[in-house]
Amino acid sequence: MVESFGQQALISMLVHLFVFAATFWSLQAIQLDKLLKKNRVAQGRLLFILLTIAIGSAVSRFLLDYYLWSQQLPAFFQ
Repeated sequence: MVESFGQQALISMLVHLFVFAATFWSLQAIQLDKLLKKNRVAQGRLLFILLTIAIGSAVSRFLLDYYLWSQQLPAFFQ
């Protein structure tokens, strides 16, 4: 049982990191500098990081929930 928690924690961490990296990479296609006011570089970078965290968390949570549900589904048919 303890091993299962460790495996779930490792899978969750890896999924979060992978999705954050993919989100950061995909957000680089957007030119946020055109949307921001001039001389607001630090605020723009913080916005970029916060958007990465918000989108990445939502997507990774969905993927992890889907994985958990797929693991629990066989119990429904027993």
